[in-house]
Amino acid sequence: MSTFSFEVKATDGAARQGVISTPRGDIRTPAFMPVGTAATVKAMLPEMVAGTGADIILGNTYHLMLRPGAERIERLGGLHKFMNWDKPILTDSGGFQVMSLAKLRKLTEEGVEFQSHVDGSTHMLTPERSMDIQRQLGSDIVMAFDECTPFPATEDQACASMEMSMRWAERSKTAFGSRPGYALFGIVQGGIYPELRRRSAEALQQIGFDGYAVGGLAVGEGQELMFSTLDETVPALPHDRPRYLMGVGKPDDIVGAVSRGIDMFDCVLPTRSGRNGQAFTRRGPVNLKNARHADDPRPLDEASSCPASRDYSRAYLHHLVKANEILASILITWNNLAFYQDLMADLRAAIGAGRLIDFAQEFNDLYQGSDIPVWT
Repeated sequence: MSTFSFEVKATDGAARQGVISTPRGDIRTPAFMPVGTAATVKAMLPEMVAGTGADIILGNTYHLMLRPGAERIERLGGLHKFMNWDKPILTDSGGFQVMSLAKLRKLTEEGVEFQSHVDGSTHMLTPERSMDIQRQLGSDIVMAFDECTPFPATEDQACASMEMSMRWAERSKTAFGSRPGYALFGIVQGGIYPELRRRSAEALQQIGFDGYAVGGLAVGEGQELMFSTLDETVPALPHDRPRYLMGVGKPDDIVGAVSRGIDMFDCVLPTRSGRNGQAFTRRGPVNLKNARHADDPRPLDEASSCPASRDYSRAYLHHLVKANEILASILITWNNLAFYQDLMADLRAAIGAGRLIDFAQEFNDLYQGSDIPVWT
């Protein structure tokens, strides 16, 4: 089996264009990972997701352990076979979902005991259990188990949370063991406190990971604080490993984070927006619920290679949304994922050509995304 590796092909300021190589295929960076939380990117066939240009998708330990169960997926040949996706998969460790979804959460040094939001059953998730579940799923990139520090948090609270996550990171590394061809990423925590972020980054590098994620952002702190936290955190991460900003995000967030040296992203925004009648375009988001689209014969983007963007009128999409037709979710989600993958391709090209600053300015001038809702 070939090994996991990362190569930076070009730089432009802090931004990098590169390739993550895995036995299941290459991941071109900067990369956006569509979220397939429960072994499906909602409203999309795997072939459609791949057709938008996605090299990798994300699944989730918390949701898959609850249903259908990691043991069942393992018996059925692993997550790739189960969902008919033959490219790389990254799985989140479940730490964020335990914080945000689970009921009656009890946090101890050992891990987190919680009640399922699905049926109320009690479960225990530890670094060791998270590593075992992700091994059963067969994901190519495994995330260390951490506590996602809530926002707002005092510096003392953020420090205690971060130090817990660092101890869990070490246990995750031990439990992961030696798995050639598979990768384990550590997660930097520390809230919005620069010194805590730097301490976390240093601690993770002493443990040693195949990649480094920045967690605990996009949780309500706003873009300015997110960017200033990245300004302090990213320079503390190694140059020769991928950098992943978890749960981000809005298109203008991605452009700003790429400019600061981030390589990987995921977010539910393009798919959840697709199910709620919001389409992304180069000129900003379009709310297809609005009556002004009822007689609009224009497509979302006549220049797009995506059929959903190019071949259906806004009037038709408005009709589908108002009629609550399933096809509305399919077409708008397809458009949105194509938009995100086109944005990533444009960012890679701009970095390669040494014109990222100009591209970012042109993008932000054209795209007015400040009214996009943020879902967690």
